[in-house]
Amino acid sequence: MPFSRSFLSEEQLLCSICLDVFDNPVSTPCGHSFCMSCIRHYWDTAKQCQCPLCKQTFKRKPDLHINRTLREITEQFKSMMANPEESWTVGASGEAEKGGRTQETVDGAQKPGPLPGYLLDEMKQRLSRHNAHGNDERGSEQTPNIDTNGTVIARQLSLRRYTLSGAADAMKVPLCPKHHRNLELFCLSDLECICTECGQTDHQSHNITCAEKEWQSYKIKISTTETEIQELTRERMQKVQEIKQALVDVKKLAQNEVQRSMQLFGALMSSLERSQAGLLEVTEINRRSAEHQAELMIRDLEQEITELRRRSTALTKLAQTENFVTGLKGYSDVSTPMSMKDWTGVSLTCDLGTKAIYASVCQLLDQFKEELQKLPAVCLSVSAKQSPEKSHPKVKRIQEYAVDVTLDSNTAHPRLILSEDKKKVWCGEKHQHVPNNRERFDRVVCVLGREGFSGGRHYWEVEVDRKTDWDLGVASHSCNRKGKITVSPSNGYWFLSLRDKDNYAFRTEPSTALPLSLKPQKIGVFVDYEKGQVSFYNVDKKMHIYTFMDNFSETIYPFFSPCTNKTGKNNAPLVITPVLLD
Repeated sequence: MPFSRSFLSEEQLLCSICLDVFDNPVSTPCGHSFCMSCIRHYWDTAKQCQCPLCKQTFKRKPDLHINRTLREITEQFKSMMANPEESWTVGASGEAEKGGRTQETVDGAQKPGPLPGYLLDEMKQRLSRHNAHGNDERGSEQTPNIDTNGTVIARQLSLRRYTLSGAADAMKVPLCPKHHRNLELFCLSDLECICTECGQTDHQSHNITCAEKEWQSYKIKISTTETEIQELTRERMQKVQEIKQALVDVKKLAQNEVQRSMQLFGALMSSLERSQAGLLEVTEINRRSAEHQAELMIRDLEQEITELRRRSTALTKLAQTENFVTGLKGYSDVSTPMSMKDWTGVSLTCDLGTKAIYASVCQLLDQFKEELQKLPAVCLSVSAKQSPEKSHPKVKRIQEYAVDVTLDSNTAHPRLILSEDKKKVWCGEKHQHVPNNRERFDRVVCVLGREGFSGGRHYWEVEVDRKTDWDLGVASHSCNRKGKITVSPSNGYWFLSLRDKDNYAFRTEPSTALPLSLKPQKIGVFVDYEKGQVSFYNVDKKMHIYTFMDNFSETIYPFFSPCTNKTGKNNAPLVITPVLLD
């Protein structure tokens, strides 16, 4: 049975992705067929698993199997295209064999031959299945007729064609306004649709292709471009959220900066005002003292001047007398030595005693300058998210240097009570029976941390809420732990103190008082061993409180003192809490 080439056309066997004849064709659940490699590559590069033609989306990638019937047809078609003079016939066994000639009509034109039996059955099943699903929508359309001899009678369908990859709607092609023929071609040079006559006349030297094939390639480009646009849109929406969050962080940081600057400059202005008041007072006292001294000196000088003038007048009168008896007697009275003070080295001092005050102000300004230089490096920063390009490295927050600090019971004062997890400490009423080792404090109610630091950066937080007195900071390994202790950086102690609920101070020489408007409930302690820096923070308000700068030459340990309980008024514990990153 001959199988004529006129039954099939190349358009019916083209993959809509590569626009070439099927190679190992497979069918999707929606009924469309593609080359196996084409559809797999399309799904591997696409964001969603969907059909390239109808855009039906599949929840999971379908299992693909080669459509053997369609593959045999495409292979036979490729062979016929390679050998146009030969046709296919069906032998006695029912298999397609090569070698026969196609039947010819009287006028010499080729006549379609009968279809192989197994291909005829396959076509019947496909046609009946598509007609069954499409009768309601396509009741007015016609389907190809199949005669009893198995010959397919080609028939022109109304606005519809049938291909081996499924049914496809035919579109009404616009007509060329010049030649009134279908615009079936596309000029790649002028980027416009043209008809065949336009291609032979106005566009003869241009690069021309099939408009429908070009549109299929454009559809793939449209899908890719749409995916890229969605990705760009998503990136920009994410950037908007990042900028909004960064703005929130900037506002929060600005609020903290205002509070910190008001606190720092307020402390400076208070100190300057106190220094100014002291300067005015000392100046006034020294002025009054100099005025009183001058008055005394002037009075003594005026008395001596009066006496000298009196004698000068007496000597003038004595020189005019002619009576030698009176003259000799009067001269003896006038020439008697006077009790005069030597005024040669006497002067009024102009020292007002302000030099020491000015020196104190200069020292205060130097300290203020150091504080300003430290602030950018030690402040709790609220960092905004960086852009995807990450043009600047991320600055680490001090909370990221958090360490697990526990209390060392071997150093605790006998009155101190430690929790089982060594995270809490409070002062009891009585001394406990503990070994009196050399590491233990025996007079000051304090305890050290078990973990020592000899390098790097470290941070921990301590809850001080409901306490009226406490001390927090660090102490050196060689610090004195027996008897009376002088707490200062020179003696190996760097810590912040609270007394009587409101009196905050830094244990320096002498102690530095600090007025805090916001009472901290949790204190953060940050140590940078290499820089010699010990900083304290109000954790809840994210505010810097104070920073010690020194040089560490030995291991340092966290220092804790809950102070005495004051008959129950200060019995709340100091609690080492976990550090929560913002």
